Amino acid sequence: MSARIVVVGSLNTDLVVRVARAPLAGETLHGGEFATLPGGKGANQAVACARMGASVAMVGRVGADAHGGALVDGMTADGIDVTQVAALPGIHTGIAMIWVEDDGQNRIVLAPGANGAMDEASIRQSGRLIDGAMMLIVQLEVPMPVVQAAVARAKRAGVKVLLNPAPAQSLPESLWAQIDILVVNESEAAVLTGAIVDDPDSGAVAGATLRKRGPDCVLVTLGAKGVVVVDSDGSRYARARIVKAVDTTAAGDTFIGAVAAALCEGRTLDEAVDLGQAASALCVTRRGAQASIPYRRELPNGPSS
Repeated sequence: MSARIVVVGSLNTDLVVRVARAPLAGETLHGGEFATLPGGKGANQAVACARMGASVAMVGRVGADAHGGALVDGMTADGIDVTQVAALPGIHTGIAMIWVEDDGQNRIVLAPGANGAMDEASIRQSGRLIDGAMMLIVQLEVPMPVVQAAVARAKRAGVKVLLNPAPAQSLPESLWAQIDILVVNESEAAVLTGAIVDDPDSGAVAGATLRKRGPDCVLVTLGAKGVVVVDSDGSRYARARIVKAVDTTAAGDTFIGAVAAALCEGRTLDEAVDLGQAASALCVTRRGAQASIPYRRELPNGPSS
């Protein structure tokens, strides 16, 4: 059964260059393949939810330019409700400059453009959409007041909130108690706890520390090392599937979309994490952001819809 998920967040055009390694300061390197691809953490997570079978609406902003039009068209093709994605004149669509190294790791620089022009009025305009959702998903590629307004609106309506604090930064103290599910990777967990997070044991400690601040559940993703789940039942570790990664772009977004879709179907948290791991494992074997996000029917394992 499909579920209604509202994603408030960023839409970016990704400008991707393949490189053997990242350049040093002042160094110029010859790159490989170049591609212009749809991305943005908000849009990626919305697409991942939709491809996992959920009914999804996106709230965001693009520029009144070709990049913005292409992003909206792509989301529409995935069946996402884009009525609350406005095109703003006089400002460019968000741009992400991405280097993908030969080992599959990526380095990203964002120029937020229209994403940075979102304001609290954007949330008031989409308030009824949020009120009718089962889950709200937010990240930090839009201004923090927008995130706070969206979360507050969701909590007043009894809507569950999943926060992915990326790019990593400290959170307003008032936000912590309003989070139902917090999903962080190693670097985000490190920023929020001040401790190194690089294995399941340190992930469990970080997850427990973060859960004490308010979230009902914390998921600490460790890339190829798996995921640590911390909730009212304690902490537990789920190993990652073994695959050959060619590009890790959007792997975390794919995981989040799959987890959210499964939870809104009534799956258990562990089932949702399993689906998320299956989806992200397939994602990293492909290149690109949204282009790499799999459809539910492609997954060999995990809960079926």
